[in-house]
Amino acid sequence: MAEEDLKKTVLYDLHLELGAKMVPFAGYEMPVQYPLGVLKEHLFCRQHAGLFDVSHMGQVILRGESVAAALETLVPVDVIGLGVNRQRYGFFTNKSGGIEDDLMIANRGDHLFVVVNAACKDADVARMKAMLEPKGVSVALVEDRSLLALQGPGAEAALAELCPAVAEMAFMDVATVTILGAECWVSRSGYTGEDGYEISVPNGAAVELAKALLADDGVEAIGLGARDSLRLEAGLCLYGHDITSETSPVEAALTWAIQKVRRIGGDRAGGFPGEERVLGEIEGGVAIKRVGLKPEGRAPMREGVQIFAEAEGGTAIGRITSGGFGPTVSGPLAMGYVPSDKAAPGTVLYGEVRGKRMPVHVAKLPFVPAGFKR
Repeated sequence: MAEEDLKKTVLYDLHLELGAKMVPFAGYEMPVQYPLGVLKEHLFCRQHAGLFDVSHMGQVILRGESVAAALETLVPVDVIGLGVNRQRYGFFTNKSGGIEDDLMIANRGDHLFVVVNAACKDADVARMKAMLEPKGVSVALVEDRSLLALQGPGAEAALAELCPAVAEMAFMDVATVTILGAECWVSRSGYTGEDGYEISVPNGAAVELAKALLADDGVEAIGLGARDSLRLEAGLCLYGHDITSETSPVEAALTWAIQKVRRIGGDRAGGFPGEERVLGEIEGGVAIKRVGLKPEGRAPMREGVQIFAEAEGGTAIGRITSGGFGPTVSGPLAMGYVPSDKAAPGTVLYGEVRGKRMPVHVAKLPFVPAGFKR
């Protein structure tokens, strides 16, 4: 995509003011890092609080009398049973049981508010319009609001300075609050493994809110580079890498997100695309599985590295889908897919880097314990 075709978020000028290095990402010019640098940004977020611009993601409002039941025809999660002002993680599946995108779903009482990935935004909106509008559900992409993520153990204190009510929220709660005079839709969630909030704010108030949060000594602007290493340490999937249209939720170790009511024997079992494969795999198991991987030594193993069972000979049995350096654990980390009989933590496998096979140990996920406020 040519540079002039890239979209900009409302915070673009602020990013430049803060000294960000901008890169193309999902059709937008986004900050990959600030002068602090990826490593220090990552550690600051783990120790204090980091502010992320995630306005490139798709915010969508679904309205209709049977909106929850309608959405359940696209996702294998319990939407009907989701409490008012509560949120849960989900994913769109396709007819072959693969994942088309992962998303967050919030029940706002008279409507559902969903947040989808930037790269899949257009396809997701088109899918929802095609499948839900005939069922009497309106699908509206929200284009007049930005989205900020405030993440880290210091997030509550920083946001509560501007809006004390957010301190009472628990993990995955959602609320409408007024911050600096603007109506904000806040969820206590995020994608770093830390406590924190995602804040949907009117475009006209986004810069003021960002500046107010950054005025706190305990908050730093964080770019996409650290966002990636934070979510990797937290064992969280990146769409298009760890999960794709060919990966099933069971292979991806996301079965926890499919509630019992949607499984075989549940009151609303199935009824979503690819149900035969997904439900069959929950019952009968899978040939391959997403696992955490810890390479020996200091050199990271990145996406695409082939995994072998032996130090020499044989064909590849798996591959790495995300990999890099984990600043919190001070060593290389990765996730990838291996045969289920090689997926037990502690199993020693071999990753091939520049023609040389190096030992890599299957590890339990997440690599860093979650800091959510339950």
